[in-house]
Amino acid sequence: MLPADTATAHDSLIQFLYRAPVGLVQADLSGAVEMINPTAAQLLMPMATNGDLDNLFALLGSVAPGLAAAAQASAGDSGWTESLRTTLPARPAEPPQVLAVHLSKLDGQRVMAVIQDVSLQVAQEQRALDRRLHEAARTDTLTQAPNRAELRDRIAQLQATAGAKPGAAYALIFLNGDRFKRINDRLGAAVGDRLLGLVVTRLRSLLRAGQAEVARVGGDEFAVLLRNLSSPDDAVAIGTRVVDALLRPYPVDGHTLTCSFSAGLVHGDQGDGDANDLLRDASVAMIEAKRQGGGRLVGFEPAMRERAIQRGRVEADLRTALAGAQLFVVYQPIVALQPATGPRCEGVEALVRWRHPQRGVVSPMEFISVAEECGLIYAVGEFVLAQACRQLRQWQVELGDRAPRSVSVNLSRAQLQQPDFVDWLRVVLQDSGLMPKCLQLEVTESLAAEDEAVRAVLREIKALGVTLALDDFGTGYSSLACVHHFPVDAVKIDRSFTSQVSSSEHHRVLVQAKVLVARSLAISTVVEGIETDAQAGIVRELGCDKGQGYLFSHPLPADALRQWLLHGDPAWSNSQPFATPTPQPAAAKPLSKISQRVITRRAA
Repeated sequence: MLPADTATAHDSLIQFLYRAPVGLVQADLSGAVEMINPTAAQLLMPMATNGDLDNLFALLGSVAPGLAAAAQASAGDSGWTESLRTTLPARPAEPPQVLAVHLSKLDGQRVMAVIQDVSLQVAQEQRALDRRLHEAARTDTLTQAPNRAELRDRIAQLQATAGAKPGAAYALIFLNGDRFKRINDRLGAAVGDRLLGLVVTRLRSLLRAGQAEVARVGGDEFAVLLRNLSSPDDAVAIGTRVVDALLRPYPVDGHTLTCSFSAGLVHGDQGDGDANDLLRDASVAMIEAKRQGGGRLVGFEPAMRERAIQRGRVEADLRTALAGAQLFVVYQPIVALQPATGPRCEGVEALVRWRHPQRGVVSPMEFISVAEECGLIYAVGEFVLAQACRQLRQWQVELGDRAPRSVSVNLSRAQLQQPDFVDWLRVVLQDSGLMPKCLQLEVTESLAAEDEAVRAVLREIKALGVTLALDDFGTGYSSLACVHHFPVDAVKIDRSFTSQVSSSEHHRVLVQAKVLVARSLAISTVVEGIETDAQAGIVRELGCDKGQGYLFSHPLPADALRQWLLHGDPAWSNSQPFATPTPQPAAAKPLSKISQRVITRRAA
């Protein structure tokens, strides 16, 4: 018999165990229950078959079948413990109940289980996890700014309240980096990523908290949502300040980088569509800013949307045209202005045209800019180059000395930035059988002056034996003194000078200066846009070597140009313009194997 004090203490312990707010079960190593308090019985009852609570391991066998073996395998009173969670079958209209069970070995013969209802804790954990996942799904991982999905929701909230809330005017600014890809290509994606982070930091420092929110909606695309604006002019002022501030240099990993941004601005009251429509309109205005040269803010106008839709149609049709051989090449003669042995056709410039099945022949003015915007200019340019090389070689075989001495083809920025372009060009020349010296590639003055990477590609092209010409000479941002930095053989004087050379002494002096600089560097000159005998006579007197323009011939399809070469009268000096047959698209010729590869590889 226990002493009175001991008996009292034992009774108190038993009372505590039975009234404890957690479930307690004591069992031997076989699982036979020696003690179970009411809380444990209540929690475990849903797991018991036929209401049997006699064996702890049997009760937990469905969720932890190895408990009995693990408890018996532990040596002596080794302090073996095990924890697990189990979800009880849910009752109708009630949330599932989750139990947490912690087992530990009391001594060499007994285990104790502590059982708790953690349903509320699990629900809280799940809600916290859902919240984190929701935030992660709506947060840009690189910059920690809201992403496009989150921005759409915030715009929708503003749209829902703007009409009923005085002073709730809002606007959206859509930003896209100008030539950001060049930074990525030149310095690597890691530097580009750090630059994007600095852009977000700068945007946030410029904008007042509570009035503006910055989101990253694409690779180098950002949006600024402005709210509580007192007038539309506020949004214009903020947008202009943002564009100017983003142009300031960024220090990144020892580099000083500059990246301008084009911005489109749309006011919340400019449309009655949803958040996606507002984003679309701001993006359309941003594209218009790029079309105007980039690095500026342009406000949205409804007419822009119609132009964007039209450009979308042109893009879709152009993809079909590339796949369906609807493009063809025309050729405009380049005539010797200072002939030593009589006038003759020195060369031709190859120009692309598009024979649309419904619209007829489409001017390049309608589709070249679209091709540049949507990335199809590479495929168009390579198609023209391959066709021109093959055509000149065909004329050389058929016409002998009557054939043009060279063919000129314009190069785009996309072609010069393609890593395998020079290798591709080498194969084109081999495929066509054309001597490299008979091909002249033209680049604009502004493109040649852009950076050293472009000039390095031009030097590789020169190494093949191909000649280079600087197109639109005098209209770019390089000076006459900089021409010697470019590895070119000829300069083309732009038609904007030619059109006024017979009426403006100033323009005659400019043309003469260009000729003198080119001659000092042993570079030949080609004058574009000659339309009258007076213009032809003046540029000849000024020492220009070659000319092209409607005075001599319009651009002609290959068959018509062949007839021009055979029968046209090149005696422009006698005021007799060359015969200019009305241009008629020739039937499309089968593409060479390499041209077919171009279409397959580049039009995707």
